[in-house]
Amino acid sequence: MNVIEKVFGTHSERELKRILPIVDKIESLRDDMMALTDEQLKDKTKEYKTRLAQGETLDDLLPEAYATVREAGRRVLNMEHFRVQLIGGIILHQGRIAEMKTGEGKTLVSTLPAYLNALEGKGVHVVTVNDYLAARDAEWMGAIHEFLGLKVGIVLNSMKPEERKAAYACDITYVTNNELGFDYLRDNMAIYKEQLVLRDLHYAIIDEVDSVLIDEARTPLIISGQSGKSTSLYEACDILARQLKRGDDVGEFSKMDAIMGIEQEENGDFVVNEKDKVVNLTAEGIEKVEKFFHIENLADPENLEIQNNIILALRAHNLMHRDKDYVVKEDQVLIVDEFTGRIMPGRRYSDGLHQAIEAKEHVKVKRESKTLATITFQNFFNKFEKKSGMTGTALTEEKEFRDIYGMDVVEIPTNRPVIRKDLHDAVYKTKKEKLNAIVEAVKEAHAKGQPVLVGTITIEASEQLSGMLRREGIQHKVLNAKFHELEAEIVADAGIHGAVTIATNMAGRGTDIKLDEEAKAAGGLKIIGTERHESRRIDNQLRGRSGRQGDPGESRFYISLEDDLMRLFGSEKMISMFNALGIPEGQEIEHKMLSKAIENAQKKIEGNNFGIRKNLLEYDQVNNEQREIIYAERRRVLDGESMRDVIYKMITDIVDNTVDMVIGEENDSEEWNLAELNSLLLPIIPLEPITKERISKPKKDSLKQQLKEEAVRFYETKEAEFPEPEMIREAERVVLLKVIDRKWMNHIDDMDQLRQGIGLQAYGQRDPLVEYKMNAYEMFENMTESIKEDTIRVLCHIRIEQKVEREQVAKVTGTNKDESGPRRPAKRESVKIYPNDPCPCGSGKKYKNCCGKNR
Repeated sequence: MNVIEKVFGTHSERELKRILPIVDKIESLRDDMMALTDEQLKDKTKEYKTRLAQGETLDDLLPEAYATVREAGRRVLNMEHFRVQLIGGIILHQGRIAEMKTGEGKTLVSTLPAYLNALEGKGVHVVTVNDYLAARDAEWMGAIHEFLGLKVGIVLNSMKPEERKAAYACDITYVTNNELGFDYLRDNMAIYKEQLVLRDLHYAIIDEVDSVLIDEARTPLIISGQSGKSTSLYEACDILARQLKRGDDVGEFSKMDAIMGIEQEENGDFVVNEKDKVVNLTAEGIEKVEKFFHIENLADPENLEIQNNIILALRAHNLMHRDKDYVVKEDQVLIVDEFTGRIMPGRRYSDGLHQAIEAKEHVKVKRESKTLATITFQNFFNKFEKKSGMTGTALTEEKEFRDIYGMDVVEIPTNRPVIRKDLHDAVYKTKKEKLNAIVEAVKEAHAKGQPVLVGTITIEASEQLSGMLRREGIQHKVLNAKFHELEAEIVADAGIHGAVTIATNMAGRGTDIKLDEEAKAAGGLKIIGTERHESRRIDNQLRGRSGRQGDPGESRFYISLEDDLMRLFGSEKMISMFNALGIPEGQEIEHKMLSKAIENAQKKIEGNNFGIRKNLLEYDQVNNEQREIIYAERRRVLDGESMRDVIYKMITDIVDNTVDMVIGEENDSEEWNLAELNSLLLPIIPLEPITKERISKPKKDSLKQQLKEEAVRFYETKEAEFPEPEMIREAERVVLLKVIDRKWMNHIDDMDQLRQGIGLQAYGQRDPLVEYKMNAYEMFENMTESIKEDTIRVLCHIRIEQKVEREQVAKVTGTNKDESGPRRPAKRESVKIYPNDPCPCGSGKKYKNCCGKNR
C-alpha cells in the first residue's frame, strides 16, 4: 500500500464510502416492504415504470427497487440480500466491476441491477460463461423477476432463430458470451428484417467478467462459410478465359482518330485497357459467356458472381504476369512488390484476383472456406450503452479493464471475515518430487476426513495425479473443463468430508462448494494447486473456492523448478544457484527469493498477454470502423428504406471517378481519350458512345455535368419501365445487399491476409500497425468503389420480367467456437450399467462377464 492509500484509503474504500448512504436507505425500507402483500409487492413494478415515464430516473428509483427485489428474494427463494450484496448491486448499476470473493452470492447480486434496468423496457442481458450456468441462473434467479411481473428469457446453443428472438424480446435474457456475439454477427448477415433476433445492445451484466473480457479476448468470434460456387467457378472461368479472343487494345486507338471523331469498332471477345488495368467483355464475348454457362442474360443479378469471375480470369491472363507481378513457388502464388522486387509472403491480391491467378497457374485455389463475419469480444461488448461485471478476481487486471473497456474495479468486502489459511508455496527441485509431496498431503488430509480439491492446469496433469492416487488406494473424482450438469454436481460435492476431487482450474467455475459439519470440524476444504498458473488471477480463483462465508479452509501451491513457469520465466541464475546447493531429493526448498521470482514471472506473462490483447484490439479497431459503416448500410436496406438517393449518388460518383481517371486537370479537350472513357464508363452505364460531336462544352466540369445528366435520365427511364415504384426500390435493395455482402466477405478475408503478412513491415523499420491502417484504408476505398460499380452495372441492365429475390451470398458452415463450446448434457434414456454390476439379463453374472463381454 502506498502513502496516498494509507492516508486517503484505496480507490475501493473511497468508492464504498460514497455508496453506503444508498445502502442505508435500501435497508431502512425493509419493514415497509415486508408489510406488503404479494400483490402489492408485484404492483411495485407497474408503479416504477409509471414513475420512469413521468421523468424519474433509475437512480431515483434505485433504493425502492432494490428493497423490492430484496423482499421478493426473501419470499421466493428464502434468500435475502446481505448488505455487501446490496453494495455489489449498486456498483453493477453504475456500469462498473464488482470484485466479490467466491461464495459471496454474486448470482443473487445480479438480480438487483437486472430488475432495475429492465424497468426501462429496453432489455437486459445477463451474460454467463456456459449454457449450464445460463440455464441454471435463468430458472433459479429468474423466479424473482417472474414473481415481480418481468419476463425472463434464455438463449442456449441448441435454439432455433425464432426461439432466440422470443428470448431476446424478454425483459431479462440469460445468454452466454459466445451465443450473444454470434447472434450479433448473424443478425448482420440476415437478408430480411424478420430474421433479426437481437434488440439494441442496451445493458449487459457479465458474470465471471474476467473470464469473458480478459481470458477469451484473444480469440475473436468467427463465422465461417462457403461461397455457393466455391473454387470450381474460378477454374471454370479460367477454362473459358483461355478460349476467348482478345480484341484491339483501347490504347491502340490513336488520339488523331479521336480528334477526327472516328468511332472504334469492337472486335474480339474482350478488350484490355492496360493503363487503367481494366478488362471489358464485348457483345460477342458476353454471348460466349452466356452460352458457356447456359444462362440467358449475364447482366441478371443472379449472375453477378459469374460476371465478376470471368473478368477476374481475363485480368489474370492479360494483366498479371508471372515472374513480374507474382512468382509461383511450392504450389503457391506469391506477390512481388512492384517497387522493391521482393516477394511479399502472406499478402494476397484482393477481391478474388488471387484465386483467379491460382486457377490460371494450376495451383491449389485456396480458401473455399472463408470468414463471413468476425468481431473481437472487446469491440462487441463496447457496443453496449452500459456494461458491468462481477467476478472474484479482477483487481490484478484493473488497468486492462480501464484502458479497454472504460470500467473500474471496486473491491467489495466479504459478508463474514475470511479465516482461510493461505500457506506459502512448497517448492521442490523436480516435478516427480513435487507430485510425491502432493500425494502425501492428500493422504494426510484424507486420513482425518478433510475434503481436498486439487487444481491442475492441464487435463494431462490431472490424469497423471489420478493414477498416483489410485495406486495409493485413495478414492477420488476427476474432472476436466468440459462443462455439464454432472460436473457442477461433483464440484458442489467436493466439500463433503473425506471427498478428494481433482479438477482443472476452470472446471465447475460458478458452482458453490458447501461444507458439511464433519468437513468443517476437520479444517474445511483444503485446496492444493499443482503448479502456479501464468495468471495470478487464476491462482486466486482456485484459492477462493475454500473459506467461503467465514468457513474454515486452507490453500497451498506446490511448485517444482521444472514447471513451465519457472523453466521459461524464472531466472537461470536463480535455478543454477539452487542446483548448486545440493538439496537432498524430496526436500522442500524454502526461500523468499523463490516466491518473489514466481510473482515476477507471473507479472511478466500478464504484461505480455495484455500486450497481445491490446495489439489485437488495435488491429480490430480498424476493421471495426469499416464494419460499422457496412452494417449501418445493410441495416438501412433491411429496414426497407428507399435506397433511391444512394443509387443516384453512386451513379454521379461513378461518372466523376471515371472522368477523373481518364482526363487530367490540365488536359486540353483535343487530347481527351474518349475511347478510353467509353471503355470504362459504358459497360457500367450504357449511354450513347461519347464522341467529340456529342460534347456540348469542351471543359472537364461541363463534360462531367453532361454525363451525369445523361446517366440520371437513363436511370429514370429504367425506373419508368417498372409498373410500381416499389418494384424498382426492392430491386435496388436486393442488388445492393448482394453486392455489399459479396464484397465485404472477400474484404474480411483480404484484411486477414494483410494482417498475417504485415508483421514483415517491421523488418523495413516501419510500424506494422501504421502500414496496416494505410493499406486497410486503401482496400476499403477500393471495395466501396467496387460496390458502386457492380451495383450500378446490374441495375442499369436489369429487366422488368426478371424475378429479383434476396439470397444469402454464402452458406454458413460453422463458427470457431463450435467444437469448444459447451453443450447441454444429453440426458441418458436408460440407467448406465457399470462392468461390475449384475447383468440385466438375469443370469446372475457380472455384466462384464455376460452381455457386456463384447462391448
